[in-house]
Amino acid sequence: MAELELTDSPSPEDLAVISEGLTAFNELEVGPSGRLPLAVLIRDDSDGSPGRIVGGLSGYTSWGWLFTQLIFIPDNLRGQGMASRLLIAAENEARARGCGGAWIDTFNPMALKAYQRQGYEIFGELPAFVGDRTRTFLKKAL
Repeated sequence: MAELELTDSPSPEDLAVISEGLTAFNELEVGPSGRLPLAVLIRDDSDGSPGRIVGGLSGYTSWGWLFTQLIFIPDNLRGQGMASRLLIAAENEARARGCGGAWIDTFNPMALKAYQRQGYEIFGELPAFVGDRTRTFLKKAL
């Protein structure tokens, strides 16, 4: 009989069983995902170090979609169009990979406005996700 074990410290091998099992199932159902990582890095050499990474965007492309998981812009670079530049670079690469859409989520009101300025449209919300902040899910046709 199968038993359940709840843990807050699964091993990488434990997680691999789940990931590989779901990947195999999905491939049988809808075909290979073609998942590839994607990152746009912000490098800064103003402190004399050779192109130190100070922020950027990370995500992946899969099944014809770009999913942006994380964007971090250091304080000294905010308000200068950096989010736009990061998104445009990621979207261009996603198009080159054959993607027709992009999606992202946030619970930061400033980020939400930035994504909407880039043409992203809301398709879902989780009100009061953190305190009184709503987690918003956005998409964009590429």
